[in-house]
Amino acid sequence: MKLKILLSDKGPSIIKKWRDVILKTYPDDTQRFLRKEKDQFSNPVGHIIGKDIEALYNELISEGDTDKILSCLENIIRIRAVQDFKPSQAIAFVIQLKDIIRQELGGKSPINGFSSELQEFENRIDDIALLAFDIYSQCRQKIYEMRVNDVKNQVGNFLKRADLTLEIPEHEPDL
Repeated sequence: MKLKILLSDKGPSIIKKWRDVILKTYPDDTQRFLRKEKDQFSNPVGHIIGKDIEALYNELISEGDTDKILSCLENIIRIRAVQDFKPSQAIAFVIQLKDIIRQELGGKSPINGFSSELQEFENRIDDIALLAFDIYSQCRQKIYEMRVNDVKNQVGNFLKRADLTLEIPEHEPDL
C-alpha cells in the first residue's frame, strides 16, 4: 500500500486532528465557538479554517496545484497574522501536521517501507511551512505599513487643523 493511499484513507481523522491543533491555540471560549458554530457568516474564522485545512491536506497528499496550496495557506495565515500570535505560533500548525501523521500511521511507516515516501512528504510539509512564514511576514508588513500611513494621515490632519502646515512650492524659485 502506498503512503498516499494510506494518507487518503486516514484523511478525515488527520484533518480533524489538524483542525483541533489550530483551534487549541485559541482561548477556551473561542475554541467552543469555533467548533460549535457552523454558519460561515456567524463564524467566518472557523469556516475558513475547516474548509482550507481540508483542501490544503488533500492538495498536499495528491501533490496538487501549488496555487491552490498557496491560496488555502494564505487564507489561514491571514487570519492568524491579524491576531495576537507570534510568528512561530501562527505557523506551527503546518509543522504539527508531521506529528499528527506519524501518530496516525503508528508503526506502519518504517515497517512497510514508507520511510522514503514519508521523508519526501515531510520535506513537502517543511516547504509549506516556509511558504507560511513568507505569507505571515508579508501580512504583518502590510499591517505595519497601514498603521504607519494611518499615523501619517492623523498627524497631517492634526497639523492642518492647527494651521501648522507649510506649502512647499513645486518648483524651486530661480535665484
